[in-house]
Amino acid sequence: MASRGVLGVGPSDREVLEGWLRSPSIKAGLAQRARIVLLAADGVGTNAIAERVGAAKQTVITWKQRYVAEGVAGLDDRPKPGRPSDTDEIAVVLATLEAPPERLGVTHWSSRLLGKELGLSNVTVAKVWKKWGLQPWRTETFKFSTDPALEAKVRDVVGLYLNPPDNAVVLSIDEKSQVQALDRTAPILPLRPGIPEKRTHDYRRHGTTTLFAALEVATGKVTDACYPRHRHQEFLAFLKLVAKAYPRVPLHVVVDNYATHKHPDVLAWLERNPRITLHFTPTSGSWLNMVEIFFGIITRQAIRRGTHRSVRELIDAIGRFIDGWNERCEPFVWTKTADQILAHARSGPRTSFTRH
Repeated sequence: MASRGVLGVGPSDREVLEGWLRSPSIKAGLAQRARIVLLAADGVGTNAIAERVGAAKQTVITWKQRYVAEGVAGLDDRPKPGRPSDTDEIAVVLATLEAPPERLGVTHWSSRLLGKELGLSNVTVAKVWKKWGLQPWRTETFKFSTDPALEAKVRDVVGLYLNPPDNAVVLSIDEKSQVQALDRTAPILPLRPGIPEKRTHDYRRHGTTTLFAALEVATGKVTDACYPRHRHQEFLAFLKLVAKAYPRVPLHVVVDNYATHKHPDVLAWLERNPRITLHFTPTSGSWLNMVEIFFGIITRQAIRRGTHRSVRELIDAIGRFIDGWNERCEPFVWTKTADQILAHARSGPRTSFTRH
């Protein structure tokens, strides 16, 4: 190693530092540090160096001290405080992807628990999780369809959405059962600037209804009816209502595999009314039924936060919402092809976790 004094630079170190200055690919920070050390070795004062290299005086002092203490190696970049090293980062990622040891008695990691296990701070663990998109506290559900006619049903239903038959109407029908008429035990406190609406967590139940809805795929228009129950009798009554709403036109109706949709009375009525054809979604595939999107919207916007002192009030509220919906409705646009859906609808091996 070259000998050097407080501000002295040995021949080998000078050769390295001058090489940094000549290199077109060297980082700007390293080039600036090389200039600081070389200027200091040439006897230039701290203030003059700071002015010539465009750095703060303390920066010049820091790099001079670092060189005196560690030589050229001391001029390299170092991890910023709190930034995990590559080794720590890999350890956090690998540990997070595995279940916690049974001795801990937990189902998933927290940042503090994993940090303690690895000898790191919880802040370090949280930074790694954010970088890699790891969220151990979250969970989602999934279910693969075991329907032997899965492919045929997916292609049938998706085909109706993407390429509806000419001169026919495609409808998505389902029932939302057990819609509760709930009355809060205290008046709702209204929205105020900076304060959200507030309501009590407890409520009084005043009965339930079942909402039947038929979503016209081409327009988004909804035909509805509420019944006390959701047996095949109610489903058949609703089918007749829909048939009257769309007279003298072929109807293609998407429904799920609920037993009432296949009751002998329903099938017999369909035989007498051949212009109406039912198309069934696969088992565990009712999410293919587009009316489910509408049910989510009406729940969020009209039912969940509503106060209804009777089933009649609930039904009236549902009716008002759907009347308004039909005045401003727009069609839902289906975008996934059958092939795209089928690629994710069957159980089987999946691509392993990678990061590029």
